[in-house]
Amino acid sequence: MLSALAFFFVMTSYYIVRPVRDQLSGAVGSQSLPLFYGAVFAVMLLMTPVFGLLVARFPRRRLLGWSYSFFIFSLLVFVPAFVVQDRIGARTLGVVFFVWVSVFNLFVVSLFWSFMADIFSSLQARKVFSLIALGGMAGAIFGPLVTKFLVTWIGVAPLLVVSAVALGLALVLLLRISAQHDRQPGSHGEEAVGGSLWAGVRELWSRPFLRYMALLMLFGDGIGTLAYALVADYAKAHVIGNVARTSFYNDLDLYTNILGASLQLTLTPWLLIRRGAGWGLVVPSLVNIVLLAAVAWLGGGSVMVLGYGVSVLAVMIIITRGFAYGMTKPAVDSLYTRVPRETRYKGKNFVETAVWRFGDVLVTGGVNGMRAFGFGVAGLALVGVGVAAAAAVVARRAGWSSDLAPDQHSRTLTQEKSES
Repeated sequence: MLSALAFFFVMTSYYIVRPVRDQLSGAVGSQSLPLFYGAVFAVMLLMTPVFGLLVARFPRRRLLGWSYSFFIFSLLVFVPAFVVQDRIGARTLGVVFFVWVSVFNLFVVSLFWSFMADIFSSLQARKVFSLIALGGMAGAIFGPLVTKFLVTWIGVAPLLVVSAVALGLALVLLLRISAQHDRQPGSHGEEAVGGSLWAGVRELWSRPFLRYMALLMLFGDGIGTLAYALVADYAKAHVIGNVARTSFYNDLDLYTNILGASLQLTLTPWLLIRRGAGWGLVVPSLVNIVLLAAVAWLGGGSVMVLGYGVSVLAVMIIITRGFAYGMTKPAVDSLYTRVPRETRYKGKNFVETAVWRFGDVLVTGGVNGMRAFGFGVAGLALVGVGVAAAAAVVARRAGWSSDLAPDQHSRTLTQEKSES
């Protein structure tokens, strides 16, 4: 319960920041995204050994405290910059803030799940991770609702103060959880993880599971970034003004997270507990194949939803993200309970940050290149169908990778059958 509540505040903070970031990309369009993502990727490579150093030398409680406190402070530092956004320019501020949000993801969101994978067993994770993720989805819905209410009242810059308050509440709860767990027998909370600063990079080449996860991250990022780039062009052409763009992206997040929460309440727990976490990777890839095929057929037009005309691109990004957050993420984090402790922190974070941002650079550059050769929305979506099909194959291999520790649930069933 405390973990779900802590993740609620983490995601409330993050989803207040997201539309503030996204309105910058909406102001400049997809042509500037390679610059944004290129800067992010360079910083992620520099941050990888820094994160490895902190994880190797400091216990998780101190790592959580220092990381979250830094980002609470830096949120407040950004407030004056957004007050004068028009003077600085969306392109310049966008580069800086995109980098900052990506580092935020490494030291706040990804670190949260590394912590969860450290304190729960594999069997426990399959039972409770979807519920903890549901707490995060509640925050991911609450954050956009708060933003939707406040942005027209107080403007964009003060939203960062609200985000800082939510992150502070998350930190208080996480420190309490860590203290409670550290008092249990066999806890490693007071011990640093140790190991090499570059363990995350090294394990990517030596551990098959991490290689599959890196490929799956690249394929999933290809689909997500393609949708993001198309929507950025749509926002540039049809949505005018900082407040309007923030509200537009906020609505996308809101509907995405409603779908994600619905999945976590219904299909995801059943799938993870009854069929295994591997299926939580395969099913979203199959859904993406169907969605992208529909976009290739319909193009960038509109469809009728409850009597309203809605952009096909908006529908695509909502459903792909909804399944990524509502099914793929809990499944991935459940699988990381079956790898060594150093892999949970360093390998996992390297895949979810540096590899992820490399995919951003690769995909946005590729989208611009294909457009130069005359690819439209339908042609890009058709390429995405092929990427989603490859993702389904890799997902199947990742979920049943040979180097994962035996699943507790499967082992228990085997024992029961042998005893009977």
